[in-house]
Amino acid sequence: MQRAGVMDWHRSEDFAPLLLVMSGREKHRLVTSLREVAEALIVAWPSDDGEEYMAAVKTCLDAIHGHTPAMAARAALIRAAEEAGIPVIAVVH
Repeated sequence: MQRAGVMDWHRSEDFAPLLLVMSGREKHRLVTSLREVAEALIVAWPSDDGEEYMAAVKTCLDAIHGHTPAMAARAALIRAAEEAGIPVIAVVH
């Protein structure tokens, strides 16, 4: 059951997919939901510092709690990727 004010972070509607080109053992990471934004930032990110990285983590948490739209977390992820030198490919579906 979903708590009031907390969005379903597993859903991918209204979230245009992104493909992150990573340099670690996982070469490509498909991001299609808030959950995958969080996983990319927490599990797969090459470093845990940087102004845009910290902003992306906060924006993702805000979106999970329903305080900001999922698209804001997507945009923050793109900015953090640019900061970290991670190429981002918009996936057309």
